[in-house]
Amino acid sequence: MALIAKVYAVEFLPFGKLHYFSYEGELKPGDHVLGMSFFGLEAGVVVWGPREIDIEEKDIEVKGLLRTFTPDDYIQYEKNLRDSDEAFHICKTKIRALGLPMKLLKALYMFDRTKLLFYFSADGRVDFRELVKELAHAFKIRIELRQVGVRDELKFIGGLGMCGQIVCCRRFLRDFEAVTLKDAKKQQLMINPSKISGQCRRLLCCLQYETHTYDDMMKGIPGQGSIVEFENKVCKVLNSNVFTKIVTVQNDSGQTEMIPFEFFLTKKPRILIDVSNVEEDNLEVLPDIEDN
Repeated sequence: MALIAKVYAVEFLPFGKLHYFSYEGELKPGDHVLGMSFFGLEAGVVVWGPREIDIEEKDIEVKGLLRTFTPDDYIQYEKNLRDSDEAFHICKTKIRALGLPMKLLKALYMFDRTKLLFYFSADGRVDFRELVKELAHAFKIRIELRQVGVRDELKFIGGLGMCGQIVCCRRFLRDFEAVTLKDAKKQQLMINPSKISGQCRRLLCCLQYETHTYDDMMKGIPGQGSIVEFENKVCKVLNSNVFTKIVTVQNDSGQTEMIPFEFFLTKKPRILIDVSNVEEDNLEVLPDIEDN
């Protein structure tokens, strides 16, 4: 039996993870609200809603919102923003003084000021125990440090992609999908790290946007390296060009033929070995750009 609930989606950080809440009153996108997150009581912004959602099918947790902003809440919110900015600079100074190999990204007071949260990135594990002690002494509040990965780091600081636009994770991309070299190979791109990696030094998120389209366009078409039978000869596929819709094959005598996609879709010749669905583990990996 479906469990339907009227749900609002709320973000606590710009383009961060969406949290789902129920609320008896009416809200609209852009409204400021108070709700509980994993970290505590936070100020958030309504992104969409209300929507009726089967929460069991979507496997989401729905909580109750505390309230919408009151005039006093707006005053407290602005004060928290100013104090968070000051805490950021103080923490950054202490990081430098302690010589810690970490990059501070954001400081954030919980709305009720029960906790002060710092987000940072680093190449490896960092022993920040002394830093926590100094911050707790300076702010007289519970301190929490959260390390984020390189893709989330770019979401915090922003930047321009090679397309000339603001990076996707600062405009609309909330969740990071898995991106692999197989996505680049499907689109017949040159495996050049400078061309297919983003500001975060990981594979471009946009490589994944069209991968399903390429899958549909290549259905029934043998991939490069496949072995097919053409005109009673065993041939190896040299290239399957999705743009020209031509498959180039070579037989044992070295003769090449250019075969339209339509031939494979209508005549359905024998494909003796099809490598178009090769597992990712068997693809060549470039350690510097492969996304973990």
